[in-house]
Amino acid sequence: MFRIVLDTNVLLVSISSKSRLHWIFRKLVAGEFFLCVTTEILSEYAEIIERYMGEEASVATMGVLENLPNLVLITTYFRFNLLNDEDDNKFSDCAVAANADFIVSHDKDFKILNSVSFPKIQVIDTITFESFLMTP
Repeated sequence: MFRIVLDTNVLLVSISSKSRLHWIFRKLVAGEFFLCVTTEILSEYAEIIERYMGEEASVATMGVLENLPNLVLITTYFRFNLLNDEDDNKFSDCAVAANADFIVSHDKDFKILNSVSFPKIQVIDTITFESFLMTP
């Protein structure tokens, strides 16, 4: 099973059953991949979900996430500072510490990670992620 880090925006748009990316949230809840997070990432998830969907949606979503057996809480001990956006470095640091297969994101700022030789972090979009999940 894949170990992934989900960019906040990908998680946010996957929550609504009306979203074309809702399959990501469904597959997460079904346990089809491991979601690697840090407490800092969980805090950002909660904050952004509340900002765009309301407190009730945030509390409900976080309750689901925090109780998933396939949620992997990672502790990072080193900051690589690989990205220009200081706030995004928590995702790359988590991916390294978790030995994640990839970060799923549509944020173009993450693409630079594909060219970093060490630590090696693969960044893919949701279309590629879906094709990986469909491959036996």
